[in-house]
Amino acid sequence: MTIAVGSTNPVKLAAVKAVLSRAYPEAAFVAVDIASGIPEQPWGDDQTRQGAYNRAAGALAETGADFGVGLEGGLVETSVGLMTCAWCAMVDSNKTTGYGGGVHMLLPPIVGDILRERRELGPAMDALVNEEDTKRGRGAVGILTNGLSTRQAAYEQLVAMAAAPFVTGYYR
Repeated sequence: MTIAVGSTNPVKLAAVKAVLSRAYPEAAFVAVDIASGIPEQPWGDDQTRQGAYNRAAGALAETGADFGVGLEGGLVETSVGLMTCAWCAMVDSNKTTGYGGGVHMLLPPIVGDILRERRELGPAMDALVNEEDTKRGRGAVGILTNGLSTRQAAYEQLVAMAAAPFVTGYYR
């Protein structure tokens, strides 16, 4: 069995492996660079979820794997301020699709200001902490929780939720 992840980001690959290797211990995992087909910085749950699906479907199509998995992080405007959001999609060759979404965290106003200039969360977080490529490491979750959570841990929950149609018989 092969599971293709529609990203070469090591955090996303690690999250998928950590969860799905428990459900499919024999699985081999492959990371492929798949375009999300949406803007570089998704805004809103619908756009972010679509990006996750596009990555999952693209990974499946490119590799012929048993499953394709896509993860996408985005932003959502709320009545309390700008928040993160994230989605995972998992698809198989029968076009069965599972989704998991969440990771809503209020962003500091300074990050919102940077986002309105640069339009993408990764570089905004890089500017905030004066580091490079934080999205391939601790990301906004790790930075803003001061290590109480990690980007990988947040993504792991989404992967588990997206796997629901495949690991139980309740969706058939």
